[in-house]
Amino acid sequence: MKTRLIFTLFCSLFGVLIGAQEGKKEEEKKTHWKYEPNFMVGFDMLNGGVGFFSDRKLYQGFISSRINGSVHAIAEAGFEKNIYQKNGYDAKVNGPFVKLGAFYMLAKDKENEFNGFYVGGKVAGSFYNQEYMAIPVRGYGGSTSSVAFPASSQSSFWLEGTLGGRVQLFESNFYIDVNLQPRYLVYTSKQDNISPMIVPGFGKSSSKFNMGFAWNIAYKF
Repeated sequence: MKTRLIFTLFCSLFGVLIGAQEGKKEEEKKTHWKYEPNFMVGFDMLNGGVGFFSDRKLYQGFISSRINGSVHAIAEAGFEKNIYQKNGYDAKVNGPFVKLGAFYMLAKDKENEFNGFYVGGKVAGSFYNQEYMAIPVRGYGGSTSSVAFPASSQSSFWLEGTLGGRVQLFESNFYIDVNLQPRYLVYTSKQDNISPMIVPGFGKSSSKFNMGFAWNIAYKF
């Protein structure tokens, strides 16, 4: 009799454990993350427009996608052409750049999760051409002269933060996306030990720190 009771109790416990395990698996299936394709594509209207009135021609855009919850992946690419004429230097650069990273929505609209404020970071790099028409050289007795260097291919890499916000335009698929981009130059190649005056996508590189700004018109697919 005792043996039968023990056997019955054991079978009952075994059945409960199996049922709990199956229930857990069903719950895991229900809560399993699944990526739903979504994309937002934007173009920097501010810097693109300013290029018509200045020596700096900067054209850049981005594509982003919400990965999970409040996390969005982002990729940026662009092209910059610029000149540097200051303190006896005369240089020009041009080339493409690319940035890859992610951002987190700190605050978002309950009715539209793509509206809100965000913070994030990116790694960036540029492969560009530069040419020095004049570099000041101090000579004997305090006299100054200049030397020129031929065009060469260079590369630079930096880290970039992102702090911004985006808002939907009325009931359309268009958005305004505005952000600040604090930057830190990590590495740059040099021509004859001369640091570049300008790095496409980074800006003037006389300092390792720089600040960028973008005002984008974006479209959500």
